[in-house]
Amino acid sequence: MDAVRSSEAKSVHAFDRKNTMSHAIRSTPADVKADLADEFVHLARVALAGREQDVTMFVRRAARRHRTDCPELAEALIGLLRQNPTRANPLRAELDSPIPVDGDSRLPLLRVVAPDATAEVPILPAETYRVLTQIVDERKHADRLAAADLAPARSLLFVGPPGVGKTMAAAWLAHQLSLPLVVLDLATIMSSLLGKTGTNLRHAIDYAKQRPCVLLLDELDAIAKRRDDDRDVGELKRLVTVLLQQIDDWPTGAGLVIGATNHADLLDPAVWRRFDVAVTFDLPETSQRGEAIRRFAGQPLPDAAVDAAAIASKGLSFNDIERTMLRLRRRCLLEDQPLPGMLAEHSARLVAELPRTDRLQLAQTLVGMSGLSQRQISALTGVSRDTLRGFTHRRE
Repeated sequence: MDAVRSSEAKSVHAFDRKNTMSHAIRSTPADVKADLADEFVHLARVALAGREQDVTMFVRRAARRHRTDCPELAEALIGLLRQNPTRANPLRAELDSPIPVDGDSRLPLLRVVAPDATAEVPILPAETYRVLTQIVDERKHADRLAAADLAPARSLLFVGPPGVGKTMAAAWLAHQLSLPLVVLDLATIMSSLLGKTGTNLRHAIDYAKQRPCVLLLDELDAIAKRRDDDRDVGELKRLVTVLLQQIDDWPTGAGLVIGATNHADLLDPAVWRRFDVAVTFDLPETSQRGEAIRRFAGQPLPDAAVDAAAIASKGLSFNDIERTMLRLRRRCLLEDQPLPGMLAEHSARLVAELPRTDRLQLAQTLVGMSGLSQRQISALTGVSRDTLRGFTHRRE
């Protein structure tokens, strides 16, 4: 019985709201009616394109725009927004379309990664981290931006060498926004039949547009190369045009689209202009390498061991450091050796490729470690024992 009354109340509320909006429009001045007609056509166009997030954003802006000249209409629109079902609606899972697949191989074009509750904060320079946290703040406070007729950034371009944290940063953003990370599978997208590659790309991005997510276009340079490269066939150049159109049409109120590339020089210039924010990821500096060594060591390490390894690993990426630390940990376990001493020896073996100033700094750090003698340090770094003794005296 209560359910029937609730249903009847909702029907009456909907009827009253419909009458309120009709009355508001009828009593509106002619010039405002003309504007409303244009807005209605635009709203119909967006709705028919299936861009749900853009519809919501449009209604919110219309309510704000007509707050003065047509307050009854504005209030009715605000009421609709409040009654609008959220994306948490349990029926949504049944309505979602399946992940698109390649027509020939039947392999999925996208890989969906659920938000990771244990996602680590990426090790990044302060400025890069500041940019990413602002992106999170913009998405979480989209209503405040909308009140000022602003919208959060919808597209990011991550640029940097391999292994510096671009993919981890995308996963961290998805975690911060409680959204799934959807990764474009380039191996499947790039069909052996070139004419289907553009179709695959459209289907994959259209899927991501229809649901809240963080879409990662990894290795973007593979599908967005400069169109003035005469070595590429015309179909690959047309693929760039398809990508640009898809990014242009990315709904303002949808999730994030992130392009990532290791080869910024290969990107078509027009691609750069399509992304709202470009974020540079550089090779880690000494302090960041030290933080990565501690993270991947799996156990506490003496400061001297970490400092030595951080200096010796100059020019290495986070991925390089992770693989090295995992290899050393396996070796330590098999040979029953302590990790600090083995890490020190490994660090010293890298020193031959370093400038003399860096070798001096590494030698000074190794002097403070108990695992190596001055003779060993001198042999490994090329720094004389007299110089090493000078380091020892200064410490004392």
